[in-house]
Amino acid sequence: MPPKVFTTSQLQARTLKRGEKVRLVSELPGVPRGTEGKVAMANGFTWNRYWVRLVDGRVVGHIDHDDLVRTKDYERYLVARDREAEEAEQAALAAAEAADAAPEEAAGDGADADGGSGEAVVNGVPVPAYLLQRSADARSRLGA
Repeated sequence: MPPKVFTTSQLQARTLKRGEKVRLVSELPGVPRGTEGKVAMANGFTWNRYWVRLVDGRVVGHIDHDDLVRTKDYERYLVARDREAEEAEQAALAAAEAADAAPEEAAGDGADADGGSGEAVVNGVPVPAYLLQRSADARSRLGA
């Protein structure tokens, strides 16, 4: 059976309790990423934040829940974060490729749909023909 693949949000889903061993997943002022510590105090109802006693004895307060992960889940969190960043990059590339192909198709469709006028440019921003047509239809419905 293949190992279960976790997401970063799944690894950070549960709130942390006092005494749990944690590691920082983001850099804080004066505290590098990956620093270990123990939750000294947990507070907040809708926004969970923590006071953490670091291994060097310092206590850092008001650390956001999204900046911490349990020590036992730290390695899995790093793998999941890298995988999610890679997936996001691939999705952005796919969207960029689709956007490159879409203007050619949209320009052809818009020109045919409203008699060849295509898009209008307002303050340097192109407004698609279908939005211009929607506005004209709304004005005619309202009698303006």
